[in-house]
Formats: sequence, structure tokens, C-alpha cells
Amino acid sequence: MLAILIAHTVAAVLAPLLVRWWGRNAFFPLALVPLVSLVWVVANWNTEQFLSIEWAPGLSMNVDMRFDSLAAIMSVLVLGIGALILLYCARYFEDDEPRLGIFAAEMVAFSGAMFGLITSDNMLVLYTFWEITTVLSFLLVGHYAERASSRRAATQALLVTTAGGLAMLVGIIVLGQVAGSYNLSDVVADAPSGWLPGVAIVLILIGALSKSAIVPMHFWLPGAMAAPTPVSGYLHAAAMVKAGIYLVARMAPGFADSGPWRATVISLGLLSMILAGWRALRAFDLKLVLAFGTVSQLGFLMVLVGIGTEKAMLAGLTMVVAHAMFKATLFMVVGIIDHTTGTRDIRKLAHLGKKAPWLAVIAALAAASMAGLPPFLGFVGKEAALSAVIETPVLNPTVSVLVVTGLVVGSILTVTYSIRFVWGAFGRKQLKRPSPAVKNMHAPTALFMAAPAFLAVLGLVSGIFSPVVDTLVSPYARTLDAYGQASYHLSLWHGFNLPLGLTVIVVVGGVSLFIAHRMVNRLKFEHPPLGNADRVYDSVLKSMDTISLRLTGTTQRGSLPLTQGTILLTLVLLPMLLLAFGREPGLNFVWFDTPLQVIVSLIMISGALGATVMRNRLASVILVGLTGYGCGVIFAVHGAPDLALTQFLVETLTLVVFVLVLRKLPAEVDDRGSAGSRLPRAALAIAVGVTVTVLGAFAMNARSAEPISLQLPDAAYYLGDGKNIVNVLLVDIRAWDTLGEISVLLVAATGVASLVFRNRRFGSAPRVSDAPATQSDGGVGTDTTWLLGGDLIDPRHRSLILEVTTRLIFPTIMVLSVYFFFSGHNAPGGGFAGGLTAGLALVLRYLAGGRYELGEAVPIDAGKILGLGLIFASGTAIASMFLGAPALSSATIELTLPVLGDIKLVTALFFDLGVYLIVVGLVLDVLRSLGARLDAQVEMQSQVNAR
Repeated sequence: MLAILIAHTVAAVLAPLLVRWWGRNAFFPLALVPLVSLVWVVANWNTEQFLSIEWAPGLSMNVDMRFDSLAAIMSVLVLGIGALILLYCARYFEDDEPRLGIFAAEMVAFSGAMFGLITSDNMLVLYTFWEITTVLSFLLVGHYAERASSRRAATQALLVTTAGGLAMLVGIIVLGQVAGSYNLSDVVADAPSGWLPGVAIVLILIGALSKSAIVPMHFWLPGAMAAPTPVSGYLHAAAMVKAGIYLVARMAPGFADSGPWRATVISLGLLSMILAGWRALRAFDLKLVLAFGTVSQLGFLMVLVGIGTEKAMLAGLTMVVAHAMFKATLFMVVGIIDHTTGTRDIRKLAHLGKKAPWLAVIAALAAASMAGLPPFLGFVGKEAALSAVIETPVLNPTVSVLVVTGLVVGSILTVTYSIRFVWGAFGRKQLKRPSPAVKNMHAPTALFMAAPAFLAVLGLVSGIFSPVVDTLVSPYARTLDAYGQASYHLSLWHGFNLPLGLTVIVVVGGVSLFIAHRMVNRLKFEHPPLGNADRVYDSVLKSMDTISLRLTGTTQRGSLPLTQGTILLTLVLLPMLLLAFGREPGLNFVWFDTPLQVIVSLIMISGALGATVMRNRLASVILVGLTGYGCGVIFAVHGAPDLALTQFLVETLTLVVFVLVLRKLPAEVDDRGSAGSRLPRAALAIAVGVTVTVLGAFAMNARSAEPISLQLPDAAYYLGDGKNIVNVLLVDIRAWDTLGEISVLLVAATGVASLVFRNRRFGSAPRVSDAPATQSDGGVGTDTTWLLGGDLIDPRHRSLILEVTTRLIFPTIMVLSVYFFFSGHNAPGGGFAGGLTAGLALVLRYLAGGRYELGEAVPIDAGKILGLGLIFASGTAIASMFLGAPALSSATIELTLPVLGDIKLVTALFFDLGVYLIVVGLVLDVLRSLGARLDAQVEMQSQVNAR
């Protein structure tokens, strides 16, 4: 299973390159990936396999995969039809198709993601693949991004399915917590009961129903017909829309008897089947006919797999297979019609059956299976479905009659729109000559028709040899309770019985309804009685926009003091009110341990008070920095040299950033208009300080168990192979948090630089060779050049002492930076401290030599350094797994080298290297944007003023 996922990933990465080399013929080798994977599925059909890879076990994110009979059935659809669709793409597209390489990569990646979804046993991993398919669907539906209709359809599908997915995630978390396991096999085997699991099931069903386009979340699927036809034939017939059906089928053995299950699934499924079937009679676009037909059939499937009996599941899985074959075939037929005639409009097609007889035969075979005519598999599945619902003991007899009636009505509509599809595409329509579109069409090639022809014939063969299909799909159906129903096997003939009689009624009713199409046309309401789902969607979005604008306008009026005051006031009131009305533990204050703490605290208090009354901006920043340095001293006194070192470095770098910004602002703050607000601000500041202090005291006094910090030294040494607890926490035990934090740093750096540069964010800092020829050499009366950039500084702002000092100590600081990096796992330091040290060295080069010196120091784009750091950090997750350790944790490699002797290498070192590079890239980005860029703007303004 893992090899299949890796193969799809590699193929997706190589797809753009293959398309660049071979054009559309690259789809042939790409189709081999799902095809070979399908061989493995067939070879292991009757074997249940499990795969477990430890990945963040504390978050229940182990990669647990399971291959059983249900996964095998779905894998045949995902991989088999996926391979055929890729073959179809080789003739559907032309070599000059825009973004064809990206499209090919997305299609292959989608195939792999769907396989991961149906084989995931861990519900959180399943959700991850679930959302990957959502994103890929968004990209594939929006392939023609230059079209507004494609962008709207892609966005609509993304919003609806993502909203359902978020509801499903909440349900998964609740269900996993209640059940004590996130593995589907465990949860279904021992399904929890009660109101809370019931809520979780409803939330999960919302996700499943939205993915499978069930009413009222059905409208995104017809809109998604803006996608290329191969996408419709794969995602919207055989793969993605079956994800919700699969999830319901997977959970039905454990939860079909829960309170909200059948009421939700059966009612919405029947409503979808009837409403969408009726809507298919009003469409003139062949793809829309199939789209609404797909919604109708998905409702039918949802009813069958949701009933939760052995017989109904057998019928449901049979119809899942049949639907995938005939609907994928019909979508591909529509693609061929559109490709050869240039239209999909029924009103513009006449005599196409005469011009393309083989294509008409293929479509007729698939449509017959969709209509449930013998001897096709669709007939076999529909007979089993009617029999299962008629005889089911899990429904009230009255409810059973209503469900059977709904299925019969929906099936009549299915027969009608099946005939309408064939007649609309290939019929003569009382015209003596072919329509212009058909007259000017070019004949489709045999290779173009091969994939739909194969599936159409397979639907016929599967119906004739339905006992073989029974042996393939019945193993999973037997995992459900039979509820006393007699054993049922798929067959073309079960004798004269009620299901057969209902089938006759369905066929006669469907044909009659089509013949009476003129009367039906009069019944096609101009305004649908239940409203238009698209308009409801637009109204909801418009209302959300209006509410958000009004809410934002009320709470965010552009005043920074007001916004900050609201946040701080909430911070004060909410916890303090809870403490006031809650139970109060006894407080035990230890005011200080040593007199040094008192001295340092007084200095910090003095600095804080001085910053509040100081009008000079730079002086205020220095006083605020004094409190930060004092905090570092307290860390050192308490025996935390690593924290102290980091605090000193961060405070120093923060001061530098403030200075870079403040040098472009007036020296003093004009606070003449804020005299009336000083007292409220002071009161709020004091309240915040008191709140934080009280909360800290309550938190420390509320502890009743042994603090986990006492276990950290042993955990760091024996689990992380390091003595520096802080560093091991950052790069091993809490590496996931660190990865998120450095990602935020990267985004922040990119955001700041983008705001400053506005139009072109990337690029390295300017070098001396980039300076204008008219730039002053800034001579200072010496022939020695200490820093290349120094020669370009205005003599009034140049300091020879600073240049000489920088030239001498810069290498030393960089060596110290490297030392901190390598020693950090066992001594004070680490990637963060080392990166900050290197960043301070770069700051020194910039201050001494100017903006051109920064380019001489690091002639590399800061964005590349940031990206490389993120690659190292995230890549450690995969590297650790291959070495037998959980993701983003330390794997130890022990080597014996001839000269160096025994060496112990911890993979966390490479994670730390990523942190180091990101910090260096962050500092470089800040210096480029807030330093060099602003310098350039000042120089430009000076030149303009001089003119």
C-alpha cells in the first residue's frame, strides 16, 4: 500500500517533465502507475492487510492503513477507471493544451490520494487524504482558470466540501475521544452509544453527504461540469463523489442502528434521487443531464449502503460498481461528442448516431445499464436493491413502503433521462439532415473510443456473469447483520417476483414519461417550487459578506489603540471574573530567592516606568529593552543559561529592528492629543500586569500532581540523545510546535518584505557591482578598504573604527554562531541561538558597510535561505521515519570513522539546521526590507530633491 502511494507521488512529480518531453502521449506511461497498482489489488483481493507507521503517536496520527474487501472494491474503481481515464486524456487533449503537465500531475496525484483515503484506517489520516482530494478537485475543476465559470465552479465545490469536511473533522475528534481510538476498525467493532456519539455521527454524515453531493449540498456537482470532461468522468463519476458513499458503507456495520443514522441517510438520499432525476429532464447540456443524473444515482447509493443490512449492502456495492462503469463511460462519450462536434447542446445535435454509429452503440450500452435494463449489471443491482428494501426488517413496514415507492419513482426518472440522453445526443429529432455541428464533425479515432467502449462492454459482461461479481462484493456485505433475511446472491433471474414486477413498472413508466415529453415540458416549472440551490448559495455568501463587513466595521475602526485596548481589556476581565466566581486555591508567594533578583527587578521596573513617560522614541525603546535584558539575567540566576542566551540575542536583535524603523520616524512622539487618555491607559496597563501575575500565581498554586518538568532531563537524554533540555524540547519532543512556529516566522518575513518591496519581493541584496557609476566612493583618506560597501557610504555617515572592528570580529562571531549550532544539543546554544548570532553579525556588517555591504556578506536571496531551512526542518520528519523513529523525532546514527573514531549523529541536528537557516533568512530579509530598501528610497528621494 505504501509503495502504491509512493509510486503515485513520484509519477505526479515527474508528470510535468514527461508532458514537456512527449506531449499528450505522456499520459500512456502515467496510466501504467494506477494500472500496475491495480495488479497488486487483484493479487491480494482475498487477503486482509494492515500497515502501521508510527507518526506523532501522541496526537493519534499514526499512519494506520487497512486493505480489505471494501477497500479492494473501491481500489478497482479508483485505479482501474483512473488508468482508463488517463488513456482517454492522451487523445482528449492536444499537445498545445495550456498547463497540461500540471493537469497530468494533479490527475495522478488524485488517484493516489483516493487510494490513500480508502485504505486509511486512522480517521485523522483519512481526513488528511479527504482534504487532499478536495484541494486537487478544486485545482482540476478550475483547470480553465481564465474562464469565470470555471473559477466560480471550483470555488463553490471547494467551499461546500470543505465546510462539510470541517464538520466531519469535529465529528471524528469527538468520536475518537469517546471511543478511545481513532482507528475505524476499532471504532466500528465496538461502536459507542449515547447522545455524544450520535452528534459525532451526524457531523461525520454531513461531511460524507457534502462530498457525495446529496441534497441540500448537491448543487456544487452540476456546477463542477465546467471542468474538463476527463475530470468529470473520473472525479464526478467513479472516484471523489464515491468517497462519501465509501465512508457511510465503512461505518454502517457499527452505526446503522444509531438514532440519527437511517433517518438522515435514507430521507436525504431519496430526496436527492427524485429531485435530481426530475432536474435532469430540464437540462439541455449533455454533461448537465449526466451531472443531475449522478446526483440522483448517488442518492440511490446512499440509501442502499445506509440501510445497514447485508442484503442492502450487497445491492449497494453492486450499484457502486455499475454506476462507476456506466457513468464514466457516458461522461467520456460526451467528451468525444464535444471534441468532435464542438457542442454538447441537445438542441444542436441531430443524426449523430448515423455519423458515429459505434459511439452511439457505446452510449446505448452504458445508458441501458444506467436505466437498469437486463442483462446489464445495473439491472442486477437494481433488482437486488428493490428486493433488499422490500424485505428489510430494520424499517417500519410503512416506512419500507415509502422507501420502495421513492426508489420506484426515482428509477422511473432514471429510465426517462437515460432515454433522453441517447435520443438527445444521437437521435434524428424529426430532422431530415444532420445539424451543422454534426455535419462538420470529424470522426473520433478508435483509441479515443477505446476506454468508454471497454467500460460499456464490461457493464454488459458483468451483468451476464453476475455470480462472479457476487463473489467479489459479497465478502464485505457479509460483515453486516442479515437481520434474519435469507441469503441473497446476484443473478440475472430470480423468478417472477415483486422486484421484477416493479422493474417492469419502472421501465414502462420511464418510457411513457419520455414519450409524453411535451406534457413533461409543460410541467418543468419556470421557477422551481423548492427554490434554486445556486441562488441560495449566492445569498448565503452575500449575507456572510455583509455580516462580516458590519462586524469588522464595528470592532475594527482603524484605531490601533482601540483594537489593542479591546484585546487587553478582554484579557483582564474574562479570567479575573472566572477566578472571582470560581474556587480559590490557597496562594503561597515566594517574593524572591536572592537579593540579586530584587536589584534586577527594581531596574526592570524603573525601565518600564521610564518608557511610559519618555517622549524620545529611541530612549523609550532602550528602556523597554532594559526590561528584556533584566529578564535574561533572571533566567541566568535561576540556572537557565540557554534561555538567558536566547533572551539576550532576541532582545539585541529586536533593538536593532526598532532602530532600523525608528530612524525614518520623527525623534519624539507627538502626544499632545492623548492627554485625556493617559490615565485610562495607565489603569489598563496596571490591570494587565496584575492579571498576568495573579494568573501565574494561581496556576502554580493549583498544581496537585508532580510537575512533568522533573521528567524532562531523563526524557531529553534517553529519548532525544541530548543533555540540553531546552534544545531537545524544541527539535525533538515539541518539534511539531517548533515546525509551526518557524513556518510562522517564514510567513512573517515574507509578509514584511512584500509590504516594503510591494512589486518584487524576491532577489538578493544589492552588491558593490550593482552600485550606480555616479555613486560617491566616500573616500576617507586611506588606501586600505576594510569593507567593500564602506567606500560607497557618504563620508558624513562613515565610521572607520566601526569598519575595522567589523572586519576583525565578524569571522569570530560567525565561528561562535557555528559553535552554538553544533553544541546546542548538549550545551547552551542550538539552531535558534546560532542563527540569531549569525544574524547579529550580518547586522554589524550592514551598520558598518551599508546596504551594498549586506549583498557582499550574503549574495544569496533571503527567500532561498528561508525555503532551504523549511526543507531541512520538514524533511527531518520523513528521514526519521526511514530510520525507524517517529516523525520529527531523533533517530541516532552511530558511525566509526578512521580518524575521528566513534561518532553519534542525531537527525535532530538537521532539523536544527533548518531552524538556523530560517533565522538567518529572517534577519537578512528584515535587513533588506527595513534597512537596505529604505536606504535606497532615501537616496532616491535625496537625488530628486537635489534636482
